[in-house]
Amino acid sequence: MKTPFNKQVLILAVCFMVFAALCTGCATNGSDEEMWKRVEAAEQPLEKTAWVADWQWRDGSEDLQGMTNGLTRVQMFAAYFDEADNLLFTDMFKKGLPKVKEIAQKSSLVHVDLTIVNDLKRPDGTDVQKDPSIVTRLMATPQSRAKHIAQIMEAVDTYQFDGVEIDYERVEEKDWSNMQLFIQELYEKLQKKEKTLRIVLEPRTPLEKLALPKGPVYVMMAYNLYGTTSGPGPKADRQFIKELATAMQAVPGEKVIAIAAGGFDWAESGEVTAVTEKEALELAKSSAEPPERDEASGSLHFSYVDEHNRKHTVWYADGTTLANWAKVIEDEGYRKLALWRLGGLSPESVRFMDR
Repeated sequence: MKTPFNKQVLILAVCFMVFAALCTGCATNGSDEEMWKRVEAAEQPLEKTAWVADWQWRDGSEDLQGMTNGLTRVQMFAAYFDEADNLLFTDMFKKGLPKVKEIAQKSSLVHVDLTIVNDLKRPDGTDVQKDPSIVTRLMATPQSRAKHIAQIMEAVDTYQFDGVEIDYERVEEKDWSNMQLFIQELYEKLQKKEKTLRIVLEPRTPLEKLALPKGPVYVMMAYNLYGTTSGPGPKADRQFIKELATAMQAVPGEKVIAIAAGGFDWAESGEVTAVTEKEALELAKSSAEPPERDEASGSLHFSYVDEHNRKHTVWYADGTTLANWAKVIEDEGYRKLALWRLGGLSPESVRFMDR
């Protein structure tokens, strides 16, 4: 039986609209696909490292399992300080380190380093994050620096780390001269044992005023453009990364640009919560609209209303965001990338890191 002419026209019109909608979707995702093609086709992919935090070692280890082909080192974010300025290692670290080492040892390329951060942990369970007074006391004299270095070297021997990373943040300007002496002294001690040293630098570090020692690897934190002390926005955007890459030209030796996975959830009440990529994807199910990609940063964002009728805004990075940021880093002439942090990554992000 023949279809009437007017029905044929109607069917053709519907088909055309469906095709147009599909093409629009393809156009939206086209830039993402092009980005992934460039990532996969790169003859010399960026050298990648990543952090595993002690409090998230299980999820971090799960992500690590899928990227031993793409990483050269993994940093175990693990050492803090007690109230006497001695290194403190958590029970979670002691449980997680054997698993991280087991995974790393399956690949001859992946080395495991110790990251030390100037966080104070008190016996009552409270802590002070990025305490500059700890750095002031540790760096104050040749004797205090020597004592601190001795504890670091003992930890390296005890836990058989391949290297050390110093992540001391909010360093006061008056302490930088002693901090530079400490970096040189620690580097020389580690070199004698054929161990490496990495130094993490904040965006606020006065690089133009410093004469950082040659030898260590220096890592710039190209993230937290928006975070717990700001309104909603991406952890980084292209311009932010470019500015920090330019500033790092003043730093000697090997240089690494660090980017961050996951994001933040800003509630209208003022509460801000860090979220992993997987947590953001779960929260997006409560949004009336799908996540939208921001042009300037490549990050995704959406809003939702919680069970208490409070509005939330979420910004986060996915694998395509990370690939976009990596392209900026590469375009700026850098060959090394670090990711904060493993745990709660999507398969897409694991795929990017394993390239």
